[in-house]
Amino acid sequence: MAAPVFEIKQLHVAVEGREIVRGLDLTVKGGEIHAIMGPNGTGKSTLASALMGNPTYQVVGGQVQLDGQDLLAMSVDERARAGLFLAMQYPAEVPGVSNANFLRTAVNARLGEGHEMPVIKFHRMLMSKMKQLSIDPSFADRYLNEGFSGGEKKRNEILQMSVLNPRIAILDEIDSGLDIDALKIVGQAVNDLRSSEVGFLIITHYQRLLQHIVPDFVHVMMQGKIVRSGGHELAAQLEAEGYDWLKQELGIEDETVGAPA
Repeated sequence: MAAPVFEIKQLHVAVEGREIVRGLDLTVKGGEIHAIMGPNGTGKSTLASALMGNPTYQVVGGQVQLDGQDLLAMSVDERARAGLFLAMQYPAEVPGVSNANFLRTAVNARLGEGHEMPVIKFHRMLMSKMKQLSIDPSFADRYLNEGFSGGEKKRNEILQMSVLNPRIAILDEIDSGLDIDALKIVGQAVNDLRSSEVGFLIITHYQRLLQHIVPDFVHVMMQGKIVRSGGHELAAQLEAEGYDWLKQELGIEDETVGAPA
């Protein structure tokens, strides 16, 4: 299978009539890890939600393609089946639906009718993935995210990613609420999945996650678009010096555009 190619061209996204993402360009290829950093309110989480098809966020301009297919013409489930995955900043709780049933349904939807994974094979695979992520086996029978701590929810998102094997994985502040040990486990899980068959787009505020997942590219987002790109050293500079030096260099007085993150 050819390596995935995810292309975003001049993307504009609005929320309730207010433009948040303002002409963003980015290409992510299989085997690459891209990190997007930036102050609060610059549109990072808006970008992630819009790419996955959240109807709250209206794409008002631009193109997004995954392996040459028009992603914006797809429904949310079609985007998932095409190989797009979003680890959400605030995972929802779904009472009455166990983790195991949710994941098996998702896997079989991705595989397609007539290619479903047998129950026993799925169970063995799920237990293996949970062991790798140091997740207690009892999580399989718990209702999806119900009663989970913040860290447990984030680790559960990584479990979903590991089970579904996406072509492009978007991680929206997956480090939020994680302690040092959980951060190491999440970082190792991403590193274990890294191959030419998957590309990663990681949205984060802090360089600490990027100490465990070393990105190929770091992008700074301000005023709804990418204003600076570089290597891992750019993340280290932002951690040490903040964003004021870059705002001064670019002549940006107010970096926020009203987005939630």
